[in-house]
Amino acid sequence: MLKTIAVCTALATPALGQMTHSEGMAHSSSTTTSHALAGMAQPAINGVGGSPLIEGGQSAFTAIAEVVNLLRADPNTDWNSVDIDTLRDHLRDMDIVTIDSSTITKEVPGGLRFEITGEGDVQAAIRRMVSAHAGMMDGQDGWAYQFEETAGGANMTITTPEQDLPVLKALGFYGIMASGMHHQPHHWAMATGSNPHQH
Repeated sequence: MLKTIAVCTALATPALGQMTHSEGMAHSSSTTTSHALAGMAQPAINGVGGSPLIEGGQSAFTAIAEVVNLLRADPNTDWNSVDIDTLRDHLRDMDIVTIDSSTITKEVPGGLRFEITGEGDVQAAIRRMVSAHAGMMDGQDGWAYQFEETAGGANMTITTPEQDLPVLKALGFYGIMASGMHHQPHHWAMATGSNPHQH
């Protein structure tokens, strides 16, 4: 379509020196638009190794790659303490709890109880993830977290100040699990051999 318009415009354009003011304005606008479209069609390459891509793989792979790159860039890294396998196991727990668990939400006075269940190794992952998260988040912003192990996984009960109940209900279990800025230091501690929550 753009080529057709350009050809038609060229055929209709008077000889040099005969272009009217309005035609000149239209030509200028068309040229500006063409340049803008050309810029959109050819984005600047600002990724990695001449590629426009930044991510090195799916989320667990990329999280591990970030850690490895930082460790290798630090001349003071104690390689005898590095434990990438433990980080990988934790990232797997995060993945299967998020994707493969099921949750029933029940109201309790002042909050909610999440009953989280799963099959096979998801059950153990639920217990590890929920117990660690409840321990890290308990008391923050006046929210109280309680963990209870069950046959099918775990329960997590959260009570909040009254004004925060809409937030709790909106986030639900999975939003709660993704909340907080402790994940990054927790992952770094695992990778560098100082994991406070050994599996």
